[in-house]
Amino acid sequence: MAVENNEASIAIYGDITSWPYLESDVSSYNLSKEIDGLDVSTINVYINSYGGEVPEGWAIYNALKRHKAKIRTIDDGFAASIASVIFMAGDERIMSNLSLLFVHNAWTYATGNASDMRKAADDLETMSQMSAKAYADCVNITEDELNALLDAESYITPQDALTMGFATSIVSDSTSKNPSQSVKKMIMEQLLKPVETLKEPPKPKEEIPPIEEPPKENKLKQMLLRATQQKEGK
Repeated sequence: MAVENNEASIAIYGDITSWPYLESDVSSYNLSKEIDGLDVSTINVYINSYGGEVPEGWAIYNALKRHKAKIRTIDDGFAASIASVIFMAGDERIMSNLSLLFVHNAWTYATGNASDMRKAADDLETMSQMSAKAYADCVNITEDELNALLDAESYITPQDALTMGFATSIVSDSTSKNPSQSVKKMIMEQLLKPVETLKEPPKPKEEIPPIEEPPKENKLKQMLLRATQQKEGK
């Protein structure tokens, strides 16, 4: 976590789990400890996560919503599944122009008899309804439209997220001076660069006269001339 200019920045750049194993894994316990006692005006939460455990995500969502600071969530790449719910905790919800949301109903694995399967399905519906409330608090679409997105397991682009209210703004790096891997961008910059006007017209090149070669000797004429001179000398 970094704190600067009365703002704190944290990253959710991994799986959301109650049993963190990798360094990138995030648990609700660790994150709540990270932000607990922070006396800042804004907390920036950078997200790039495929999601994870639903209860852990709910706890992170609630911890952020409960904090007195303004919460700014930033989708840095992929806010999927329960990570998209955490994204909704932001007072400001910012998507990079190269990012996606992925929303769907809750998933699980279950074993057992028919009664167990029915109960698992009922439990999933309840969990999906709880997560849907986080979206519903922000979006401007109807409940039926929201449920259709969840049923379809939808990828949501930045522009669509902005239109539907999932996001409040989109960040573009079109004016960035950072190194770019875009050949298209480089070519377009060259094509659109204004042509510089020449201060003076170019001077005409000096014409160099061709070098005249000396006339070649007429060997036949020389031979006839010698023959004539020999006859006259006899």
